[in-house]
This record gives sequence, structure tokens and C-alpha cells, in this order.
Amino acid sequence: MSRTDTGMRVAGAWLAIASVLLGFVLVGHGPIHPDLALQMHIIANNVTLWVVVHWAAAAALSLFVVASLIVLTAGSRLTEHWWTLSAWAVVPVGALWTMTTAVAEATTVADAAAANDMARFSAWWAFAEGKANGFMFLCLAVVVIAGNEALSRQQITPTWASLVGVVAGLAAFAGWALGMWFGIWLGSLVWVASSFVMALWTLWFGLGLARTEISVSSARSSSSGA
Repeated sequence: MSRTDTGMRVAGAWLAIASVLLGFVLVGHGPIHPDLALQMHIIANNVTLWVVVHWAAAAALSLFVVASLIVLTAGSRLTEHWWTLSAWAVVPVGALWTMTTAVAEATTVADAAAANDMARFSAWWAFAEGKANGFMFLCLAVVVIAGNEALSRQQITPTWASLVGVVAGLAAFAGWALGMWFGIWLGSLVWVASSFVMALWTLWFGLGLARTEISVSSARSSSSGA
């Protein structure tokens, strides 16, 4: 088995694990309420769940970083175009931004909510909310990756499934903007549901990569053949 095939299988395994964790995180997290005082009350009533969910989110996002870095260095068809190469490079950026949010919410935000300290909660919530915008970049990266998979001749997931991944990523992006930027609770609900569907696609894609041999990029194949 070539280094590229090994890299893709390893990346797929980590991507699948990350996706499973993210799915559980989204179920436990739920939509975010636009009323900050009510959101603090929700967290205060479920501090343990909130902490566990966000540490799990940090772990999931870390594994997305691992998977993407392996893909970027493996030299497979997944990164042979500039747009797919860019998308896989955006994955760790978005994941690392959002991982900072997860850690902040599992620690300082949770502590402030439990202590009913609105001033500290508001300050750290603003920080966490700003960093969490990185999830939007992650969603857009998945849109590009899934879209490329839908057009590929060596598909890991069926065309319809890849297109579902595209739509889910776009809906998650829009839902986050509506919920967090414009304070529309329904947008936050759309974000959670769409992100869950997106995680199902990345799980399917990751499992497919983990058990399928992926050919090296056409450019490398051509150069080695010459």
C-alpha cells in the first residue's frame, strides 16, 4: 500500500471519529438562545452537561485538524485542485478557532454561569461567540469538499449524499449567521440540525476513506510515470 493510500485511510479514520463526536456534541448542545440572560440560566441549570459537551467538542475539532493535516500532506486526488487544497487548508483554521470557543465555554463561561456572574459571563461569551465564527469557515470548507466529491469520477460517497453534504454545510453556515448575528432563534435551530446532517456526511466520507484505496493525484502519477 502506498504512502498516499495509508495517509487517506488514517485521515478517514480520524475524520470518522471526529464526526461521531461532533454529532453527539450537537445533540447535547442544542440551539443557542438569543437572550443572553436566558442562555446563562440554561447553562447554569445544566453545567455538567455543558462542560462535558464542550470538552467533547474540543476533542472532535482537534481530530478534524489531525485528519485535515494528514490529507494535506498525503498528496491524493482530494487536494489536486486549488479549491480542494484550499478547502482542506481552511478546515484546521476553522476548527482551531472553534476549539478555542469550546475550551472557553467548558471553563470560564460555565463557571461564570454557575456563579450567576453576568458581567464575567457576558465578556467571555462575547469572546467565545467571536471565535465560534470559525465554525462557519469549517462549514464552507465541507461545502467545497463535498461538492468536489459529487463531481469526482472516484466517488467515496454517492452523488446525492455529497450534494446533501453541500446543502447541509450551506444551511449550517446560514443558520449560524441568522442565529448568532441577527438573534433569530430559528436560525440557531437550523444551525444545529444542519450541522448534524453535515457530520453524518463527513462520517460517511471518513469511513469510505478509511476502507478505500485512493489513487495519488494525477499530477504526481504523470510525473512518476515519466
